[in-house]
Amino acid sequence: MDEIDLLTRAGLAAAIGLMIGIERGWQDRDAQDGSRVAGIRTFTLIGLLGGIAGLLPGQTPDPAAALLPGLFFLGFALTFGLFEWRRARVQGSLSATDLVTGLLTFALGAYAARGNLALAAAGGVVTAGVLALRQAMHSFLRDLTWNELRSALILLMMTTVLLPVLPDRFVDPWNAINPHQIWLMTVLVGAVSYAGYIAVRVAGPRGLLYAGALGGIVTSTTVTWTFARLARRGSAEPRSAMAAILAAWIISLIRMTALAVTIAPGLLGILLPPVAAAVLVLAAPAALAWRAAGREQAQALPLDNPFDLSMLLRFTALLTVIMLLARLAATGPTGLLALGGFSGLLDVDPVTLSMARMTHTGLAPMLAAMTILVAGASNGLAKSVLAVVFGGWRLGLTLSALALAAFAAGTAAWFVSAG
Repeated sequence: MDEIDLLTRAGLAAAIGLMIGIERGWQDRDAQDGSRVAGIRTFTLIGLLGGIAGLLPGQTPDPAAALLPGLFFLGFALTFGLFEWRRARVQGSLSATDLVTGLLTFALGAYAARGNLALAAAGGVVTAGVLALRQAMHSFLRDLTWNELRSALILLMMTTVLLPVLPDRFVDPWNAINPHQIWLMTVLVGAVSYAGYIAVRVAGPRGLLYAGALGGIVTSTTVTWTFARLARRGSAEPRSAMAAILAAWIISLIRMTALAVTIAPGLLGILLPPVAAAVLVLAAPAALAWRAAGREQAQALPLDNPFDLSMLLRFTALLTVIMLLARLAATGPTGLLALGGFSGLLDVDPVTLSMARMTHTGLAPMLAAMTILVAGASNGLAKSVLAVVFGGWRLGLTLSALALAAFAAGTAAWFVSAG
């Protein structure tokens, strides 16, 4: 290393210590002098000490000099640990945060002297950020429920443990079932559903329209029958319920398109015109209904945790069956369109994901998009029936008419864009 490089690395080591020291000093800014082991000056010196220790082996040809950073670290750890132990006894504290922070500051300073400068700087920023988020993290843990924690751990296990070991190849004679891709799609749907659940939980009751839109990320079908039932029982003003249901339908169409485009970006140009036309048709009455109803007291969205393992396993089974049927029906467009219409009555995600994936194995994008849109229309029909059953004829027929208008607009946009 030349002198400029040496100065740069030593300066970065000190800067890392300074940044961490500023955060630590701010946290303890009201503490009396002498009540803390390390503050802004001490942490700056710790970072510089680590940097100097990391530079020492390069200044001598003696092979034994490679042990110097480790010896410096051991000596610092023992000394700093002793001071922290004394402080803990005096103050009656059991926190090891300052001790770990001091050791990490030294290690980052040493790495800045010998490793990647950008990575060392990033490590310092992350350390300071984690320390600064103490209150937010503690508040998050207090509000976290067991179901949310369990679901997050299951999602991580599905992603990091199961996904890498599944074979990324076809395992059936018809080249339809790829375990890795199926599980990847399952993880994708689970992540989207979990994100929607957290969004609803964090946002709280901010109005039926807002809650309905967020609920549409999780399941527009559940939003439909839930708010239709609230309107029928008088727990929600019918126009507010209709606005919320339409908002969920709009988000559902956008979500369907996003899932398809994530797997097959080439479908965007085909799906965008009909979906955009349907969204515009639904958005206008949603806005009018909400304006007519006025801003009322918010209603809580009664949705359970959507990341239920049994639900996802049923989704995986349904997706596998649809992929197999789609491959067997791929000899002609009629079979795929019928499959899209049938499966859309149950769930639009499996057929959406399977059609998008099949575009990578030879399925024409136009036929894949048509099947996805047929599934979306079929799903809209199913939700209209639920609106009639749970919300009564007046609300149900109004929503059914709007669904039919959206379908007509989407069909017209399809033929215009295709022509």
